[in-house]
Amino acid sequence: MGALSHLRVLDLSRVLAGPWAGQILADLGAEVIKVERPGKGDDTRAWGPPFLKDAYGENTSEAAYYLSANRNKESVTIDFTRPEGQKLVRELAAKSDILIENFKVGGLAAYGLDYESLKAINPELIYCSITGFGQTGPYASRAGYDFMIQGLGGLMSLTGRSEDDEGAGPVKVGVALTDILTGLYSSVAILAALAHRDHDGGGQHIDMALLDVQVACLANQAMNYLTTGVSPKRLGNAHPNIVPYQDFPTADGDFILTVGNDAQFRKFAEAAGQSQWADDARFATNQMRVANRAQLIPLIRQVTVFKTTAEWVSSLERVGVPCGPINDLAQVFADPQVKSRGLAMELPHVLAGRVPQVASPMRLSKTPVEYRSPPPLLGEHTAQVLQALLGMSPEKIAVLKEAGVI
Repeated sequence: MGALSHLRVLDLSRVLAGPWAGQILADLGAEVIKVERPGKGDDTRAWGPPFLKDAYGENTSEAAYYLSANRNKESVTIDFTRPEGQKLVRELAAKSDILIENFKVGGLAAYGLDYESLKAINPELIYCSITGFGQTGPYASRAGYDFMIQGLGGLMSLTGRSEDDEGAGPVKVGVALTDILTGLYSSVAILAALAHRDHDGGGQHIDMALLDVQVACLANQAMNYLTTGVSPKRLGNAHPNIVPYQDFPTADGDFILTVGNDAQFRKFAEAAGQSQWADDARFATNQMRVANRAQLIPLIRQVTVFKTTAEWVSSLERVGVPCGPINDLAQVFADPQVKSRGLAMELPHVLAGRVPQVASPMRLSKTPVEYRSPPPLLGEHTAQVLQALLGMSPEKIAVLKEAGVI
């Protein structure tokens, strides 16, 4: 049994941040009921191509984007803009431990599904609201999406080529990182609220904002600004505080060199046949290498081009200098370490036979992650959940379905 197998989550969220949090809890054993709009469902179901293909190579209805964040869940379709649907959601919330939603601030109050309304019927409920800007502040009513938050929250001011390089300009991260990080922070906050409930009793409301998470995750770059008053600039693949810590050209491509301390720099210099670098006062310490970055980096580039990426990785690994190739995703999933850790996996799927998945990175020795079911089809579990949790008869379910409530 998973560590959270005693918990039930009502997931009213869609797209990525909320579903990501729900999938984390589901992987850890929680029962997660995903409430979706009849006929349409989660927005990401339509965010393709690509779509999952069936045994004949034809597209199914399941977009790859949706498949990335919804395994181990049950899909129940309920139209909660209607009173009958609101009643169903309230009854499910009364039997749940956690609710996750990412509607605009106040958006669920009109349906009687806000925290205060549900708290009245389930004081133990942990209610996690995920929005772009949080429940308070001048931007609270605005919609917020990952891309705009990467810009507004400062990440894009740090990402991209240096201003004096060709092709300079702000660049977003290649995945919706702010959404992912918000999902991670949300799952941590939910677990903290569960710990509090177990010790002191009572649920609580969790207010998660993409902007808050983005600013918090500026980490050392935020502190670089707060301690100096100077906004960090884009450095391409270089590191603001460590040198050399970036990509370098090789005879057949590029590789990443991440020298973390002075001892590693000496080992690198010796492996590169340039041991004098480690004794040069301009480069002997990291502080001096940062100060003299413009002099050192061209010297390294002139040396690295004479060996292949594989040769550099092999020679530097032997002396304990961290480095690696720049892989595309085909190379990532062919990598022996990735394969050994089982990061690519498959689950049975009713439309395609099998559906690929990326495994959870959480490895627990006593309560390991469980892969119980693939991302569900839209409304796949509606009747099953309403019968099992609410004791609803097949006849009543048929009436609600005929009326378009479910």
